[in-house]
Amino acid sequence: MTARPSRGPADDKLGSLEPTGSVRRRPKATSLMVLGALGIVFGDIGTSPLYALQTVFSVDQGEVKATPDDVYGVISLVFWSVTVIVSVKYVLVVMRADNDGEGGVMALAALARRTMHSVRGRRLAVVSALGVLGASLFYGDSVITPAISVLSAVEGLGVTGLGVTHLVLPIAATILTLLFLAQRWGTARVGSLFGPIMLLWFVVLALAGLAEVLRQPGIVRSLLPTYGAAFVVSHPGIAFIALGAIVLSITGAEALYADMGHFGRPAISRAWFAVAFPALTLNYLGQGGLILADPTAISSPFFLLVPEWARLPLVVLATAATVIASQAVISGAFSMSRQAMQLGFLPPLSVRQTSERQMGQIYLPVVNAAMFVAVLVLMLTFQSSQRLATAYGVSVTGALLIDTLLLLVVARTLFGWPTWRLVLAGVVFGGIEATFLAANLTKVFHGGWLPLLIAAVMFTVMTTWQKGRTIITEKRNREEGPLEDFVEHLHENPLTRVPGTAIFPHPTKQTTPLALRANVQHNEVLHRHVVIVSAITQNVPHVPADEQVIVDDLGYAHDGIVHLLLKYGFADSIDIPEGVRQATRQEGSELDFDPDQASYFVSRATLRYAPGAGMSKWRTLLFIGLARNAADPSVRFGLPAQRTIVMGTRLDI
Repeated sequence: MTARPSRGPADDKLGSLEPTGSVRRRPKATSLMVLGALGIVFGDIGTSPLYALQTVFSVDQGEVKATPDDVYGVISLVFWSVTVIVSVKYVLVVMRADNDGEGGVMALAALARRTMHSVRGRRLAVVSALGVLGASLFYGDSVITPAISVLSAVEGLGVTGLGVTHLVLPIAATILTLLFLAQRWGTARVGSLFGPIMLLWFVVLALAGLAEVLRQPGIVRSLLPTYGAAFVVSHPGIAFIALGAIVLSITGAEALYADMGHFGRPAISRAWFAVAFPALTLNYLGQGGLILADPTAISSPFFLLVPEWARLPLVVLATAATVIASQAVISGAFSMSRQAMQLGFLPPLSVRQTSERQMGQIYLPVVNAAMFVAVLVLMLTFQSSQRLATAYGVSVTGALLIDTLLLLVVARTLFGWPTWRLVLAGVVFGGIEATFLAANLTKVFHGGWLPLLIAAVMFTVMTTWQKGRTIITEKRNREEGPLEDFVEHLHENPLTRVPGTAIFPHPTKQTTPLALRANVQHNEVLHRHVVIVSAITQNVPHVPADEQVIVDDLGYAHDGIVHLLLKYGFADSIDIPEGVRQATRQEGSELDFDPDQASYFVSRATLRYAPGAGMSKWRTLLFIGLARNAADPSVRFGLPAQRTIVMGTRLDI
């Protein structure tokens, strides 16, 4: 998915979200697409075997024992959790609910809002809040995944006999530092290696697990759901605590849906059912068989699956796989931030395209720096993947449950599901996820508070920004005044017309751009051609090129004032100069000027706190701080620096 710059309230307001009938062509499931999906989509869930079972058998000082009943029960719960949540819910159901080919919680929330045509008010607000909360929980998860993944891989050095256990933390920190530093150059050059490396990883997972299954064939019986049910019934308390760790086996499930825009549902489905799912199943079975044969293997069941000579190469391969998994999470955070910016939930941030060929290759310096600091602090604080696991799971299960709630909305309005099917999906998917969430809430005082804190901070930032934008929009509308009245004033008080073209980025054709009003009041001149440009983000990921540009003379053609509407999806990049060029090239266009010689006038407001504006003081000051640190509008809109004039004003909030 592609990040693009967005408008800030201190500059120009974001247009309303509108549905469109455009249909994006879905990618075909070619072999290259399947390989690419393996490299990007399955990194997180594909590296879960590194720490999932190890964590299960270490919770609460080993309450889960290495006995046949417990091992069979745990493996059964792991297998059926992956089957129901990943295979059934996400691959077979949720991925049908694509928003013009795109996935992810923000896209799902946007789709839910778009399908609720007859619903207004509180219900629509609840759907929007769920989308924001899901995105906030994703941020909480995204800072833990790189830390626990890389750390768990490097900890494999402890079973190689090299005696370098004391170097695990510095090595893991160094790897993550290099990974975050490399983000500014993108992954286009090495991205082609991700697929083959992850394919090798899944093959190794399958072979390592299969070898142990052949030695312990009885472990295959754990695939029966009766063993999981018996474990829960006979040890309800222990099973409840174990569920808090079993959920680690499905972390990364949401990525299958979130990355659908890159590869399409067919490629992801085939990669899952043909490669990832069988490999994960065999590996979990193998680890279960190993634990039954040697209970001491619970210390590191993944690495102890292979002979001693193969452990160091496996550590290297595992480290490469976890780096790829971490890269997928970082890229996902960039994409999520871009979507939130375009939908008006985050302030506009600097976005850099790191590849000329792949639109999804983007870099957000602020997000990258914040994640890097958070990941390092996490790693240095918890110091081991086992301790980090106590903080993992709360945000993951919360996000899964939110996806289910939004899915039920879409299934009712878009799929036309009958009530019984909605109830069944809610009970099965929602019931399992609610149980996982409840089990993970027991971790809150043992590290689980951390992702919740991150999510709470992000939720506060996103809702504050959205509320502040609404207030600023209302104030700017009053300051700007109707465009019709402004033009009428020009008729009554003619001004000197100077050669050239002045382009004013502005969210609507109903009001007068502040920069245009200031230019007339202070300079008492008007350019021969005046173009008011509105770039709006619609409630779909992409808008076809032939639907992006609409020219309206507003009835003021004889005054040389026209309005240009540029439509973008929330996964498109805003480029106003290119939009203007496209408008001048349209057949029969009345825009008779050279777009490469036009001047751009941007209005930027200085915000000042004023009591009684609609938000509490602390939220107002937070909003002002966010606005002051927003990216330069001329950069966000792609305006040429040498032909852009920024004109200021002051607004109280």
